[in-house]
Amino acid sequence: MKIKIRKTNKDGFVRMESSGEVKEIMINEDFMHPQNESIALCFKGKDSSGIIELRTDEIEILFDQIRSRIHLIKGFNRLSAISGGKLL
Repeated sequence: MKIKIRKTNKDGFVRMESSGEVKEIMINEDFMHPQNESIALCFKGKDSSGIIELRTDEIEILFDQIRSRIHLIKGFNRLSAISGGKLL
């Protein structure tokens, strides 16, 4: 995974780039406030690590954007559900 960030500071814009592997995906559920649910991608690289947190509506927009082009990605597997360590 590659990360490219453009950040503003007192001198103007700073561009940062990093890379790493996705280590964990966390789904944060909030039963009392379902609008606050989010999905967090935890990553770790040689020189950096972090968490990218997306709301569920942002994930839906992202999926809608790539749905028509998913056949172009080689080696992509989509898992629908896991129960007791077994794929359903």
